Amino acid sequence: MSNPSPDISESDCKHLADTAKKILNNNWKDSFTVPSSSQYPHQWSWDSVFIAMGYAHYNQDRAESELRHLFNGQWKNGMVPQIVFNSTELNGDYFPGYEFWEINKSDNAPDTVKTSGICQPPIHSTGVLHLIKYAPNRERALKFASDLFPKLVSWHNYLYSERDPNNEGLAYIRHPWESGQDNSPIWDSILDEFEINKEELPEYERKDDIHVNADERPSSEEYDKYVYLVDFFRHRNYHEKQILDDNCPFLVQDVLFNTLLCKANRDLAEIASLIGKNPKPFKESAERTAEAMNQKLWNEKEQMYNDFDLQTSKKIQARVLAGFMPLYAKIPDESQKQKMFDYLNTHCFCQLTDTCFPAPSYDKSGDDYSARTYWRGPVWINMNWLLSEGLDQYGFDDYVKQVKNSIIQLPFKSGFREYYDTDTGEGYGIENFSWTAALLLDTLYRENASAI
Repeated sequence: MSNPSPDISESDCKHLADTAKKILNNNWKDSFTVPSSSQYPHQWSWDSVFIAMGYAHYNQDRAESELRHLFNGQWKNGMVPQIVFNSTELNGDYFPGYEFWEINKSDNAPDTVKTSGICQPPIHSTGVLHLIKYAPNRERALKFASDLFPKLVSWHNYLYSERDPNNEGLAYIRHPWESGQDNSPIWDSILDEFEINKEELPEYERKDDIHVNADERPSSEEYDKYVYLVDFFRHRNYHEKQILDDNCPFLVQDVLFNTLLCKANRDLAEIASLIGKNPKPFKESAERTAEAMNQKLWNEKEQMYNDFDLQTSKKIQARVLAGFMPLYAKIPDESQKQKMFDYLNTHCFCQLTDTCFPAPSYDKSGDDYSARTYWRGPVWINMNWLLSEGLDQYGFDDYVKQVKNSIIQLPFKSGFREYYDTDTGEGYGIENFSWTAALLLDTLYRENASAI
């Protein structure tokens, strides 16, 4: 295997771990951790789970507080919101802020906690099981899991009861931000098709390009459509059936979202067994989602999984790294997993013999691939973490080693950035990014705890 950066010594690992802990400490806000104090001054849903996974190894208090604070913002229908707003930063440099969401129009919104009106990938049960496995005080972690269990069940129930109208076992997302992959090429075909009247758009001022180069961020046209969708939801009081019945232009059964839902069900079943609850419903939900993904989202020709657009009833054939993520939930069979790996292990996603850093978020051979534009090509540490966990379950040891190395090498080379160039390792986006720090720590503790 060819490494694109020098081998990292134990002293380097110790320094990296110390730096990562300082970043998390600086981003800690009494009860939770912000992704960054500048660009993202609030609590994000799936960020907090990844962050808790890092804390689990050395600060159990913070790991539990992180998830407890997030679930304090859970909606009455079970939805875990994308953002729980930081009350001390409501007038900061972030859009859309709390007022723009107008969640008070919904009977399901929390009474006192300020949140957004959408969700993010359901990795929360997985985070709780991670805490049970790796936190120093297992008995306390089990008590925490028992306390949170009803909220996790309610979250899963919401996704199957309100986001799966055809009872297929696949939840839909209704905004690109719900996928966690905001401006991925997956969404191009949908966003290009639906037209908006800009004169009817609510006035807004985007702030995401204040702290980051504008050429790394979504375009103005994309942002208009993001805002249009938020406006669409609030005009319908966030009522899921009305959003669906009124032909919401963005309704997608997303591969990554449903992969994490499947894995979360498997993990919730394990949690249930550990705390004396019935695991059967969650095992059944996991199998139903896995079967539906294989039947509906697998693309034999492309050798990967594709999202499904419910409005056009067609697969979205975008060659993104997320298309390999079902490996993480052990969804592919033996034939599928080999076909997926044969495609992954090419110049398109960083071959084992290449000198690049795996794995770009989008096929490098794509006409609209960009090494530095948000979800259109750069390497993301959280995606590498999910990919390495998935590949490990299928025994692709050499590629697992390469991906885990990149989780360590990229921060070593370029600092704890939001995302990275696959060829040069240069970091982009925000500096001192929390989930980069947290997942680096999780990787080091699990791979080489003696070094830190």
